[in-house]
Amino acid sequence: MRLVFAGTPAVTLPALDAIAASGHELAAVVTRPDAPAGRGRRLVRSPAAAWADERGIEVLTPAKPREPEFQERLRQIAPDCVPVVAYGALVPPSALEIPKHGWINLHFSLLPAWRGAAPVQHAVLHGDEVTGASVFELEAGLDTGPVYGTLTEEIRPSDTSGDLLGRLATEGAGLLVAVLDAIEAGTARAHPQPADGVTFAPKITVEDAQVRWGDPSFAVDRRIRACTPAPGAWTTFRDDRVKLGPVRPIANAPAIAAGEIHVERTQVLVGTATTPVALGEVRAAGKKAMPATDWARGLRIQAGETFA
Repeated sequence: MRLVFAGTPAVTLPALDAIAASGHELAAVVTRPDAPAGRGRRLVRSPAAAWADERGIEVLTPAKPREPEFQERLRQIAPDCVPVVAYGALVPPSALEIPKHGWINLHFSLLPAWRGAAPVQHAVLHGDEVTGASVFELEAGLDTGPVYGTLTEEIRPSDTSGDLLGRLATEGAGLLVAVLDAIEAGTARAHPQPADGVTFAPKITVEDAQVRWGDPSFAVDRRIRACTPAPGAWTTFRDDRVKLGPVRPIANAPAIAAGEIHVERTQVLVGTATTPVALGEVRAAGKKAMPATDWARGLRIQAGETFA
């Protein structure tokens, strides 16, 4: 089939590689416009755009997919289907109906669970043991379209959102190509999502990423892993914000007051509502990440000091 791919961040690259290696023709890539990044705030191409640039593939960067100029160019390209991975913009019905076989989205959850922008982060945050990926047909509703196929993936006890998303992106790329193959062969069948089991996964904000030391240790652990690598879990110490890498719950340690820091020779413990957690890496503002023991020694943390 003749395809136009829609996607933006690095998580799209496994799907782009898989489509490029398939028998389908990739005519263009639709992605978000160049955005400022880094300390200099220079405009930077999205990872999907950079991938296409390297291969001489046309790149379309509409501010919004409802733009008449974009839709006219899409009609001129005349794709049979538009596969989508993490595009990041709402696609209006007028654009959805241009390709013969619609827009087919790879979403990183087992729909109807975790519809929305951050399905992997919410699966980790809420302690799900199993998640997966779904390929479904885009329609006007939020991730409500009929599903062509799914795969499942175990969430490991130490998984961060980055770990889990990396595996789902790779495995989901194969699922997406398999669905495209089935659509071309006329054997694909999309099934409506069940009415039960709907949950929503809104974007995780910086405020959501603040560690809540009054929570049980398992919830502290989940929140930090869910926010790793982005937006990055954080807390405050001596009125300065510090970012935290994944922690390790300590099952049999004596209880410590919530937020209180205990510096030991080989580890740094912090109290929660239940048992403490051992800190992993700590990154103070303007500095590189370092082991928690090095961070604590450098600041000469005193007994009884706490995270806010």
